[in-house]
Amino acid sequence: MSEADKGLKQNFKTLLQNYPINFPKAGDTVKGQILAIDKGEIKIDINGIAIGVVRGPELFIESREYGSLKVGDEAEATVLEEENENGEMELSFRAAGQRHVWDNLEKLIKSGITIKSRVISANKGGLMMQVDAVAGFMPVSQLSPEHYPRVAGGDKDRILEKLKEIIGKELEVKVIDANERDEKLIVSEKAVWEDAQKAVLESYKIGDIVDGEVSALTPFGAFIKFGEGLEGLIHISEIAWQRISHPREILKVGDNIKAQIIQLDRSKIYLSIKRLVEDPWKSAKAKYKVNDKVKGKVVKIEPYGLMIALDNEIHGLAHISELSDEPIDDIANKFKMGEEYEFEILSLEPSEHRLGLKIAGVKGKIVKEEKKEKENAKEAVEEKAEVKEAEDKKPEEDLAKKKEKKAKKEKVEIVAEVETATEEKTEEK
Repeated sequence: MSEADKGLKQNFKTLLQNYPINFPKAGDTVKGQILAIDKGEIKIDINGIAIGVVRGPELFIESREYGSLKVGDEAEATVLEEENENGEMELSFRAAGQRHVWDNLEKLIKSGITIKSRVISANKGGLMMQVDAVAGFMPVSQLSPEHYPRVAGGDKDRILEKLKEIIGKELEVKVIDANERDEKLIVSEKAVWEDAQKAVLESYKIGDIVDGEVSALTPFGAFIKFGEGLEGLIHISEIAWQRISHPREILKVGDNIKAQIIQLDRSKIYLSIKRLVEDPWKSAKAKYKVNDKVKGKVVKIEPYGLMIALDNEIHGLAHISELSDEPIDDIANKFKMGEEYEFEILSLEPSEHRLGLKIAGVKGKIVKEEKKEKENAKEAVEEKAEVKEAEDKKPEEDLAKKKEKKAKKEKVEIVAEVETATEEKTEEK
């Protein structure tokens, strides 16, 4: 080797020491310019230090940004091998694309941007959603009211049938949870709906009266659509002043009604029908009095008693203990729904919307308790008298014992004296 070559080699060695090249390792993410796209592979110039190739399954397009690559574009890939059989760096779009997707999903959570997502399948818990190249999940609870499966009794098979009707549709959703490590992605249609609700709700306040249409009935209440796509809930306790078992006793789907807004909880709206009419219990004392005998119709049979309608608005309870003086095994065998019976009013509390009844002629719980109290009091008096009598007798018994003891002592002393006298007489003789 000539002196010139030796000097050049030394200079190159010094250059490498001063400016070391960080050669990518397996697992690193690299960027480079696309040199060629041909025969199912893409070649990339990695910053002039290596030529990389993406081929086979690793061309799988995980993110949309990889779908329209062309020569000259910059692309990002993950290193699989530092050198393959052709001396090239083996790269993958799949891993890098996955990372891009999850990074973008994290950004969507922070920004709150609405995206479109297609429903790909359904199960009893919710919907599987396609978000970019990742499969996500939307629980039933995160569906908007438009798609929420309101099924009587919560029958899971019926819920699944309803959910299957949405398969193939594109829904507007928000990403609410994304975890790459656990491969968990949760989206919500309800969050988008809530944002829309908030914007419209700014024009409403508590106390406003709205015109709406009954959109659904459930055991716990009725849903009402009103305004610009708004929907509120009337709880079963806010439908009527009297007690009802199900909203369908008063309402049916499609009914046009007036309701009052009684609560605004972020995007949730709670309404009331009964507050638009005067509370009938305010005049209950003018119509009914304690001890009055009244006719009442059985509107509900419970294990603990009967719900009785005195009129269309005032209902009361006849407890099982007030229905008969004899034990009742099954109330339904003795009383029938819709039948009228004669009752006596036991108590009336309008402010609490309570009215207590008993079957006319039955002694009832109060009489039975009074009788029991008297019996208990009598027993207590008798027991007290027995105790006193025992205490009174005790001093007499103690005195008698003392007298008996004294008599025995005196008898012993007499016997001793007699024996002594006898002995003395014998000695004299």
